[in-house]
Amino acid sequence: MPVARISTFARTDQPVAPSGVKPAPDCTLVIFGAHGDLTKRLLIPALYDLKVSGLLPDRFRIIGVDRAEDTTEGWLAGLTAMMEKFTQDPTAEFYTPKIDETVWSWLSARLSYARIDFTDAAALKEFGGAIDGNVVFYLAVPARFFSPAVEALGRAGLTEEKNGAFRRVVIEKPFGTDLQSARELNSRILAVLKEEQIFRVDHFLGKETVQNILAMRFGNVIFEPIWHRDYIDNIQITAAETVTVESRAAFYEATGALRDMVPNHLFQLLAMVAMEPPASFAPEKVRTAKQTLFESIVPVRPEDVVRGQYAAGTVRGRPVAAYRDSPGVAADSDTETYVAMKLEVRNWRWAGVPFYLRTGKAMSNRIAEIVIEFRLPPLTLFPSADHAHAPPPNRVILNVQPVQGVTICFGAKKPGPEMRLVDVQSRFRYPDFFVREPNVGYETLLYDCLCGDATLFQRADNIETAWAAVEPVLENWQAERTAPELYDAGSAGPRGADELLARDGRKWHPIDGEI
Repeated sequence: MPVARISTFARTDQPVAPSGVKPAPDCTLVIFGAHGDLTKRLLIPALYDLKVSGLLPDRFRIIGVDRAEDTTEGWLAGLTAMMEKFTQDPTAEFYTPKIDETVWSWLSARLSYARIDFTDAAALKEFGGAIDGNVVFYLAVPARFFSPAVEALGRAGLTEEKNGAFRRVVIEKPFGTDLQSARELNSRILAVLKEEQIFRVDHFLGKETVQNILAMRFGNVIFEPIWHRDYIDNIQITAAETVTVESRAAFYEATGALRDMVPNHLFQLLAMVAMEPPASFAPEKVRTAKQTLFESIVPVRPEDVVRGQYAAGTVRGRPVAAYRDSPGVAADSDTETYVAMKLEVRNWRWAGVPFYLRTGKAMSNRIAEIVIEFRLPPLTLFPSADHAHAPPPNRVILNVQPVQGVTICFGAKKPGPEMRLVDVQSRFRYPDFFVREPNVGYETLLYDCLCGDATLFQRADNIETAWAAVEPVLENWQAERTAPELYDAGSAGPRGADELLARDGRKWHPIDGEI
């Protein structure tokens, strides 16, 4: 197995925390939405992993809050059953062959449940008598409750920071559904909280491979000198899923692929790959670098966007009904399950380099990746091995999921008497260098919330500027009410997406098969 030399992390065959990392400060984590999937599938497993890593303080409490009738014992029993279920499914987001009883007992002893309407200020004020000191409120609830919950916390006096203790609120996406709603949400919560008390989560930023983009760019001298328009022809960002809308029709009908994925997940990947080097990795320096990039994005033109919706088809051998035939979906729904777009970053580094973004459901492969495609050499000295085409361009592929790593594609001489080039790959894969540990992608995010590190969280201006970039598209769709282009479930998306790149003389990087 290759040996990895790492400057800031030590790795042995046992989990080792990053050098200089210490347990989070003593605090209480209050989870609104204790019975929701987010809590059961992601937050509790992430807390378990943090305890395994030694990153939770001994004086740590978790209080689950929800409207459902339940007890601490009942809530804990349900969580325990869910954790055991994870040990039976190697494909689950959280998987470990066996739950460590010592770790789970430690965590269980710190869990309690409170039945409260978290929008009821009077009930929250009474509840506040049970908590003191440092508190993090995690809103693992539907988006319609974000503002009411924060306002209720404010009226109950639970957001006031005094005697040196912190009070923080964690808010999940979707953070608004357009520019106006994002502004309104920011306005309402900032009337209660200071910006530094708010942690807006985009779970893509919890992925190690996403954070590694910054490490790769700014920690290695071989990449950054060629990371600009003189060498790069185009950049493609893809987040494709094989899953359908499943049971989320009510959410998806009101949201669609663009709102669900583009101004948050895909723009965060865009920021990681295209932002300027920050002055330091202090949270505000990083978030300001992202904001500078977002302000350089030219508002997307509706003609540079393709909407798609999956029709009936087959995904990995499984028949899939059309989106419009899904329970809860209108028979004439014009909600997009796929979107592809071209956007322009108008700054010194990226002027003239197109960025192509696409995301969709019920596609042929589950993959998230960023493809940096470089310009061709000014003179083709070496023809390709098949004689029919010029050698393919060099590419750096940042593999986010399910494959995790980096792939570098370049030309090499094919063995034989003639000088002919073939495309070859040099691959870095996380499992080849690092011991696999259970990870759901929320461990770093939770730890940072507890410690007050906002580097991986979005600021109010980040949110609003991202929405502003896609606002012309949303306005056009609302006005025109054009039907999305249908694509077969199990395909790579609608034909219009290929035509979007073809008019620029380019093609999408294929999403089928591992690179």
